[in-house]
Amino acid sequence: MAAEVHPSATVYPGTILGEGVKVLENAVVGKQPTLSPRSTATREPLPPTEIGEGSVVSTGAIVFAGSCIGARVILGDQSCVRERVTIGDDVVLGRGSLIENDTTVGALTKIQAEAYITAYSTLEDEVFIAPCVVTTNDNFMGRTERRHELIAGPTIRRGARVGGGAILCPGVEIGEEAFVGAGAVVTKDVPPRALVVGNPARVLRDVPEDELLDG
Repeated sequence: MAAEVHPSATVYPGTILGEGVKVLENAVVGKQPTLSPRSTATREPLPPTEIGEGSVVSTGAIVFAGSCIGARVILGDQSCVRERVTIGDDVVLGRGSLIENDTTVGALTKIQAEAYITAYSTLEDEVFIAPCVVTTNDNFMGRTERRHELIAGPTIRRGARVGGGAILCPGVEIGEEAFVGAGAVVTKDVPPRALVVGNPARVLRDVPEDELLDG
């Protein structure tokens, strides 16, 4: 089954669309980034965007050049995937969510509406990101030259879950199957299978066995 591209969508030359891909109204695929002279992002030439079979780029969504989207992925309305992002199979990206450059998202991950995944982040398989989660990557917030070598988004290990409105500080690691409560501010690493809450986030208890992926 050939890809379906709505007449109002824009698909840039060279883009690779797998079988059964749907690019819906006003979506944009293969867009080249426009960078500020002060941007820290790399300026190397970008390869074409690739969209895997059966994936859907929903109304108003944007996928930048140099990104690779797996099979059966849903990119929700008005979502955005920046350059050099790799998304695994069967991922869902909610409405209005943004994945910044140089980020990896593992298979079966769900990122819900209005979540912000900062540049240089790693999300492993089967991660759950609730609405309006914010991740960060720069403790200096744009000041000093030292920040360039220290910029790092969070690493969120397999099966971890992050509750609505939580904030993850730069470089933190959320352990495998950990649970970050809604509204928590995570300033340091979270152990595997730990449930953390509060500001700053603290360990409350372990995740129940019946909630674990392998339980």
